[in-house]
Amino acid sequence: MTKPASTKGLLAWAMYDWANSAYFVMIQTFVFAAYFAQSIAENETSGTILWGNMIGLAGLVIAISAPFLGALADEGGRRKPWIVFFTTLCVIGCSMLWFAEPGTEFIWFALSMAFVATLGAELSFIFYNAMLPDLTTSLTIGKWSGWGWAMGYAGGLLCLIIGYFGFVENGASWFGLDEGSLQNVRITFLFTGIWYALFSLPMFLKTPDTPSKHKPMKTAVSDGMRELKNGLAMLKEEPNIWKFLLARLFYNDGLATIFAMGGVYAAGTFGFETGQIFMFGIALNVTAGLGAFGFAWLDDISGSKNTIVWSLVGLILPVTAVLFVESESWFWVWGLLLGIFVGPVQASSRTFMGRIAPQDKRNQMYGLFALSGKVTTFAGPIMVGWITFFMDSQRWGMSAILLLLIIGLALMFGVDEIKGTSQEEVHIT
Repeated sequence: MTKPASTKGLLAWAMYDWANSAYFVMIQTFVFAAYFAQSIAENETSGTILWGNMIGLAGLVIAISAPFLGALADEGGRRKPWIVFFTTLCVIGCSMLWFAEPGTEFIWFALSMAFVATLGAELSFIFYNAMLPDLTTSLTIGKWSGWGWAMGYAGGLLCLIIGYFGFVENGASWFGLDEGSLQNVRITFLFTGIWYALFSLPMFLKTPDTPSKHKPMKTAVSDGMRELKNGLAMLKEEPNIWKFLLARLFYNDGLATIFAMGGVYAAGTFGFETGQIFMFGIALNVTAGLGAFGFAWLDDISGSKNTIVWSLVGLILPVTAVLFVESESWFWVWGLLLGIFVGPVQASSRTFMGRIAPQDKRNQMYGLFALSGKVTTFAGPIMVGWITFFMDSQRWGMSAILLLLIIGLALMFGVDEIKGTSQEEVHIT
């Protein structure tokens, strides 16, 4: 590409975030994860273990394959065919979960389809993220990255509301779904697949892609493997990139643990029931989306690094407060305040990688970016579990999140902000 994409093309790109988020709110976080543990597995304890192992295994596959896939796409040129492929995997995986009926005989089928959906949702984002620097300029990349995250939160929120109140709560009376076999719950998985497929179309149809390099697949694979090795070696010559990836490894683990363990903490320490946890999740999506949208301007004005640093400070303060407050009302206040800073950290991290990565190695660097976000995400929940066990206190256990965020913040001070891109508009490619 020789010039930035049109506003229509960028809006279509951001719409993919809206589509992709359906998987995370409906399958991984809220509805299906609970349905699996409560209705398919033998009991909630074994269901939690099986679900955690599946997510961990998917994370391992993603961590191993992401850098290779990124390097392969760099050699091939185009990103959208990869996004189409992995989107299709997720759509199929989500939709097939409709057939995962209550009962232990569906354990492995459910886990297999959820595994496929997880790979599709996560791997598609490597190539989706890598498109952004080619679509916009150095002056507006932060804004569009933030708006993409905000679109994701908005889409996830709407999908969650429609799925829960339209099907889970009222599916029997409105659509005649059989609550005995939990069709009112299972239909939300099919709905998620349809949502993902439908709202992906604008990006596939309206957002321009980089030109193909017309390499045969065998040559692209061979060159991609070589470039992957060169990319890992290149990190030695690019200390700023590996310092950033190391910092992100820690603070992203903290974020992942907030989402993985936040509901457990609310239930165990503050006595939240399922409905309360669900409503808190909806409210948290609202504040996170507003934060991602609002802080997008700050990214372009003061830089991605400053936005990350201030957002981490904004996370550390409410996390600390949540560890000490006693009342449910104060938990709501500090918890929702925490949500405001989640989106900016994620959006500005994506932007920062786009700013500092060499232009001809962006897919490769976004593969390593994905690696830094997945390779140790199991560590945070394990730390919380073991600290809780030894200290016999959830508050002490959740302090692991605070530790991860503080380490990430400290490491970010050793990362240099890219220079010379705020004074003039330079197309980032």
